[in-house]
Amino acid sequence: MSALLGIGDLLDVANRFALALGGKQIGYTIVRVGDLPLTSQFDAVVLPPNLNGKRGQSDILLHAWLTDQHRDGATICSACAGAFWLGYAGILDGRPVTTHWALEDEFRAAFPSAMLHPEHLLIDDHDIVTAGGVMAWVDLGLYLIKRWFGPDIVSQTCRQMLIDPQGREQRNYRSFRPKLNHADDTIRDVQRWMEKNVASDLSVTTLAQQASLSDRTLQRRFTEATGLPISKYVQELRIEKARGLLERTAKPISEICWAVGYEDVSAFSRLFKSISGVSAKDYRKRFSTL
Repeated sequence: MSALLGIGDLLDVANRFALALGGKQIGYTIVRVGDLPLTSQFDAVVLPPNLNGKRGQSDILLHAWLTDQHRDGATICSACAGAFWLGYAGILDGRPVTTHWALEDEFRAAFPSAMLHPEHLLIDDHDIVTAGGVMAWVDLGLYLIKRWFGPDIVSQTCRQMLIDPQGREQRNYRSFRPKLNHADDTIRDVQRWMEKNVASDLSVTTLAQQASLSDRTLQRRFTEATGLPISKYVQELRIEKARGLLERTAKPISEICWAVGYEDVSAFSRLFKSISGVSAKDYRKRFSTL
């Protein structure tokens, strides 16, 4: 409800600025699943996030209503887990979409034909617009205001509501959460050793010696168990450790580079930005807890 009411507040503020300029007004209503307005056609429909774990697979009447609205020209929008309702309505096959990064595996399993990009905060695919995390409803609301009112009203609304108008991506917030709930005990032991020894030599040969496996066997079993090749896993693990040090310490970036196993600060900085979407310096400025 906070998302729905919050988007309503954004539209109210935008409406006031638009009215002062003699522009159009945008109306909105909150529609409940048990009371769908079957004869009404909307310009846009927003499926909100939720915190109760529901995914809407059994909401068959709502799926049909969404399909009808989409067929008749409505822009169908979602924030966070709201994208699951779009998927079950059958309108995401072959379409680029985003949802909360932590829902990536679940979403891919449910809708393999959708083109999921969890690194993005908002994806505008014309008649389907999806936003990432729970609070990405703010970005979605601003998107709709820009679409209907234009950039000047967005700017005024952002200043009034103290909102940054742009510059965020989900990968700025995404955490590396390695898969540990697999059945390969040997690989899980290797993963735990890597967690404790992130600055050590994490080459395939070294890790294979730890596991008493051949290089080829380790690489095959590691990828099967974790879903990532060792080289990519090491990068994600080290950058995640670097994020924590940037958040919780005042260590220079060069020391953090060395502490997570890299010797070349320039190469570390490029890798950090490619994974996190921002530089290490900007990440610290935004997320430091000191």
